[in-house]
Amino acid sequence: MSSLALYRRYRPESFAEVIGQEHVTDPLSQALRNNRVNHAYLFSGPRGCGKTTSARILARCLNCEQGPTPTPCGQCQSCQDLARSGRGSIDVIEIDAASHGGVDDARDLREKAFFGPASSRYKIYIIDEAHMVTSAGFNALLKVVEEPPEHLKFIFATTEPEKVIGTIRSRTHHYPFRLVPPGTLREYLGEVCAQEGIPVADGVLPLVVRAGAGSVRDSMSVMDQLLAGAADDGVTYAMATSLLGYTDGSLLDAVVEAFAAGDGAAAFEVVDTVIEGGNDPRRFVADLLERLRDLVILAAVPDAAEKGLIDAPVDVVERMQAQAQVFGAAELSRAADLVNAGLTEMRGATSPRLQLELICARVLLPAAYGDERSVMARLDRIERGVNFSGGAAAPAMGYVPGPEAHGAAPGPGAGPAVPPGGGLAAARAAVRGAGPAGAGEGVGGAPGAAPVAPA
Repeated sequence: MSSLALYRRYRPESFAEVIGQEHVTDPLSQALRNNRVNHAYLFSGPRGCGKTTSARILARCLNCEQGPTPTPCGQCQSCQDLARSGRGSIDVIEIDAASHGGVDDARDLREKAFFGPASSRYKIYIIDEAHMVTSAGFNALLKVVEEPPEHLKFIFATTEPEKVIGTIRSRTHHYPFRLVPPGTLREYLGEVCAQEGIPVADGVLPLVVRAGAGSVRDSMSVMDQLLAGAADDGVTYAMATSLLGYTDGSLLDAVVEAFAAGDGAAAFEVVDTVIEGGNDPRRFVADLLERLRDLVILAAVPDAAEKGLIDAPVDVVERMQAQAQVFGAAELSRAADLVNAGLTEMRGATSPRLQLELICARVLLPAAYGDERSVMARLDRIERGVNFSGGAAAPAMGYVPGPEAHGAAPGPGAGPAVPPGGGLAAARAAVRGAGPAGAGEGVGGAPGAAPVAPA
């Protein structure tokens, strides 16, 4: 097994192998077919999305003996030198502008640029991190970039194109790269793992894609770390969550179900488990917000998984569908807003555990807030028969307890006993037990209620 890093071992060698950048690779390939190649290019975009790799592929396409062509032959000396494991070409010069961005470096490049290529069709300069070139350095390059000799090509790669001075940008063909979509990245990682011959458990690849945040190189580095530590049974879900610092799905299920049931004891037990397990409270809140986001989408779009709106294993999607059906729409929206606000407050907090507990308390107690969303959440819970007070069963408003509420035997005119289950159940029992108007009624119309002495 090669010790070469995974992202280097599987670096693309043609535009057809570059994933998620068809909006760049297709026009470039067509320009090569039409032999309409510009003298300078600017590749911009987030890190790890293929800018430098595409610059090397473009250089390979230009200097192939059968080129310019979008499909290098791979057999000529230039293609072999510029291959993934090649020795490099003297006519393709890569410069790191972070350490060679001064005016003296630009003057040195300008003087050498006018010498023709040693053995290739073009002499190509790939200037990485181009935004690090100083204004004086760009001005020193301006003339040669504007009117280069026929054998000279420039490819600038940068994550911050706005820092490249306008006079240089205006003389280049600008191709903006983008982050790779999660579905495309997950499929690619699955192919890489299959080629490596190491089994990967369900649910691991979505975690890797999330950790990579759309960057192919970052995702490959994370995957490489997991594959390096895999045992005989491959990469397990428990190993991935532990190594990447994500919250185990069972903890998220437990806290979501506690929110749905209004069970404060269960919710705070989960908080204690998170802290005692050494997990980062901020990461737990971020993962909880991600789960609530999925539940909001599932509540609105039941087939969100089939449409690609949710990236999760089948069993996790089934559990989330069941959880989304338990919540009301107002409850889910309110909980997500509170968790999102709490996550913002946790940045720089001196006591993250306290902040986490306060977030849980706010979600569990909509009755403590008088805003419209909290009222709607309370109505959702009333419709489901959930005791939103979080404590013991409370009597209905207007209900005056009779002697039986204090342990005394019910009187002959007393109505039926109030069943447990909170204020809603008591109110329903009072309505069902009401007889003719004024018969055996106390204050509020509740049967068996104690009379109120006149003032």
